[in-house]
Amino acid sequence: MHYTPHTGDEIKQMLKTIGVDSVEDLFKSIPSELRSKGDLNIAKGMSELGLSAHLKDIASHNHPFDGRASFLGAGAYRHYIPASVSELASRSEFVTPYTPYQPEISQGTLQTLFEYQSMICRLFDMDVSNASHYSGATALADACLMARRVARKRSKIILPDTLHPEYRDVARATFEGSEDLLTVNSTEGCIDRSDLKTKINDDVAAIVIQYPNFFGIAEDMSDIADLAHDAGALLIAVVPEPLSLGILKPPGTWGADIAVGEGLSFGLPVSFGGPTLGIFTVREKLVRQMPGRLCGKTVDAEGRTSYTLTLSTREQHIRREKATSNICSNQALCASTAAIYLALLGKQGIRELALLNTSLANYAKKRLSSIDGITLPFNAPTFNEFVIECDKSAKDILAKLEDEKIIGGVDLGRWYPEMKNRVLICCTEMNTREQINSYSEVMGTIL
Repeated sequence: MHYTPHTGDEIKQMLKTIGVDSVEDLFKSIPSELRSKGDLNIAKGMSELGLSAHLKDIASHNHPFDGRASFLGAGAYRHYIPASVSELASRSEFVTPYTPYQPEISQGTLQTLFEYQSMICRLFDMDVSNASHYSGATALADACLMARRVARKRSKIILPDTLHPEYRDVARATFEGSEDLLTVNSTEGCIDRSDLKTKINDDVAAIVIQYPNFFGIAEDMSDIADLAHDAGALLIAVVPEPLSLGILKPPGTWGADIAVGEGLSFGLPVSFGGPTLGIFTVREKLVRQMPGRLCGKTVDAEGRTSYTLTLSTREQHIRREKATSNICSNQALCASTAAIYLALLGKQGIRELALLNTSLANYAKKRLSSIDGITLPFNAPTFNEFVIECDKSAKDILAKLEDEKIIGGVDLGRWYPEMKNRVLICCTEMNTREQINSYSEVMGTIL
């Protein structure tokens, strides 16, 4: 059955109105060699029973995590999601509300987001958190734009090559056509302080750092905070794995002015990369320039506790030219899920989970580095990720590991050509010591 939303007479009338003779005339701007000729290769229709069987056959070609040991990380971390998180987050009270355009009748949604903001502020040791952002990468891009608004006449943003390459790509896309993004090189997996000092000048609005960085290294950033502030610039901290803050000093403690991150680790499934949750926090003095929405707590005319949208500077709420962000999507359901997850674990639970992650990573690091043909290129403390260097191509090694149902990590040569023999490995509570032992044994046979 064909689906034709318009009749022939309606199509003729529309063509006449816009001044063309045929539908084909609408596509004249596309070169003929780029246009498809003939019918599309689409199969004939199927019955519901046949379609169901066909889809199951396609799905059978997938390789699910079940029965496989995965050591993937690099910005998307697989953590155990307690059944209670999924159960509570799936309740209609959380699932159905979207944007509270009438805050006075959305008290439950606003309270949940207020609690989320409060817990994120404690975790990051920052003054203010927004109600959610689209993703960690877009939060960084908006943080860079925010820094330029705050700095006014300053326009340059310094990005280290220890920042997640895909976060850098999003920032470059945001600043497309601009030469305002400066890159700082690394030494031994850490930011090269000497190179950084040569890049700092009176035109720098902000210095960006990742913590822990893309190689998993948790380096002390207090000296970089001092460099930024002495130069009159802001310091933007990026935390793609915020679980690390269960044991590491939070960005606010060592001087970050803006701290963003990715909340995927807090009760959200990796599931093909999302859904993601952008975290965005600032110092109170910068709150007027913070993108996103801010939920506040107050009292009503009768003195009862109530919640409201305190600041809403997205383009949906105010005039477009005055908006602090043109990303209109918020992640309220994801933020609610994160709030449930954090509340269930509590301060002590997050610390214990973080310790478990780093313990497993250190165990894997010790086992793998004892194998002939594997070295540790970086001698620095790490959280739940670390880098190994092999005598053979990382791409070939990972392919052989996959044959043994082990997803061994990420080939760093994908982004760093000089690191084609290096693998970024992540361990979370989802990895057992038995899996790590098996990983190291298989690596021993490959090398």
